[in-house]
Parts: sequence; C-alpha cells; structure tokens
Amino acid sequence: MKNNYAYAQIFLRLALGIAFIYAIVDRVGWLGVADGKNIAWGNWDAFLDYTHILLPVLNRTISDIFGWIATIAEVAFGILLIIGYKTRFAALGSFALLLGFGVCMAISLGLKAPFNYSVFSASAGALLLSCLSDYKWSIDNLLDK
Repeated sequence: MKNNYAYAQIFLRLALGIAFIYAIVDRVGWLGVADGKNIAWGNWDAFLDYTHILLPVLNRTISDIFGWIATIAEVAFGILLIIGYKTRFAALGSFALLLGFGVCMAISLGLKAPFNYSVFSASAGALLLSCLSDYKWSIDNLLDK
C-alpha cells in the first residue's frame, strides 16, 4: 500500500470504529439523558423504540432482538476497526450493517433520513476499506510480518 493510502485507511478505520462506539455509549445513556443536546437516544428504551420505528413490520420482541444484534455487532466492529484486527471482516460487516440500517431508515423514515446522517456514505467507506490489500498501523499488519 502506498503511504498516502495508509493515512486514509487509518482515518477511515478510526472514524467508523469511534462512530460505532459513540452510538453505543449514547444508547446506554453515558452521554446524557434523552432529549439532551446532541443526544440521539440517551437510554436503552429510547433506542429500542427507535429500532421498532425502523422495523415496523416486526413485533416488538423481534425488533428488540434486532436492536440487541445491531448493538453487539457495533461493539465488535467498532473495537476491531479501532485496533485493526480482522479489519477486512469488520469492514465488510460494517458495510452490511450500515447498508441495512440505511435501507430501513429510507423505507421507514423517508429517503432523506439516511442521507441526513451520512449512513450510505459511511457504508460506502466501510466497503472501500474492505477492498484494501493491507492495513498499516494495525494488529493485522503486525501479524502478517
């Protein structure tokens, strides 16, 4: 990988990974209460309510399960991207998760919603990250040596 790509991939890994972790700490209330400034959910119940809004064809129990699955995936992908371990897997998983999220947002809230939050851009970035041949400044890179 050329050096100019090395900086881009580390920035993309960190931006995606930190965004996932930031969303988690928001939904468990560590950033502040619901309806607070720059708070999307503020608590777990508000996040599950939002999940149900995005998945209205599912009953509440099933949409709650999807909320848990998404959260577990975001924690795993976020950590893996930040440390650079299993980066290609984490990037592909992030792509799929974000694409699914964006499609659900577009169907349930309208096409403008996922573009307001750059969900499709983040998904595309994750897909691009998965296409790189190596990941400088990562655990993957250390293990490949």
